Amino acid sequence: MPEEPIIDLQSDQYFMGEALRQAARAYEAEEVPVGAVVVRAGRIIARAFNQVELLKDATAHAEMLALTQAEEVVGDWRLTDCTLYVTKEPCPMCAGAIVHVRLARVVYGVGDPKAGAAGGALNLLQFPSFNHQCEITRGVREPECLALLQTFFSEQRAKNQKPPNTLPPLSAN
Repeated sequence: MPEEPIIDLQSDQYFMGEALRQAARAYEAEEVPVGAVVVRAGRIIARAFNQVELLKDATAHAEMLALTQAEEVVGDWRLTDCTLYVTKEPCPMCAGAIVHVRLARVVYGVGDPKAGAAGGALNLLQFPSFNHQCEITRGVREPECLALLQTFFSEQRAKNQKPPNTLPPLSAN
């Protein structure tokens, strides 16, 4: 009986660090700070960060951009021997693409209970009737991934608040 491969959690930490670097690039570009890397045979073959605003493209999520790059590197649309590291749980669009490219594994940092599709709101990555299911590892470097998102959205809310009314109240005359 073949032995189960040992998952090196140190490399999960390392590769999530690389995804966090990509998320920081998104943050600097005032994009939702999500970063992703695709790893094959212990090497990063694709790196991306959210570029929805930059490209004016709702599909320009970090995962989608990284998958496209990885397909180019591999020379095929199938990524059966690859792992995706992403700082935030994939949305339904990204999860659909992940299933279609047949990724072996998805590792994410922070979950998304409202819209996540890797076990948060639903689990498309392991949907029983689909022709492919992915292994999922959750919570890798979660505090760092969460802090980056919380800081970003806190700053966005502060920017979008209207300044307080500085006019004196109207007199009753």
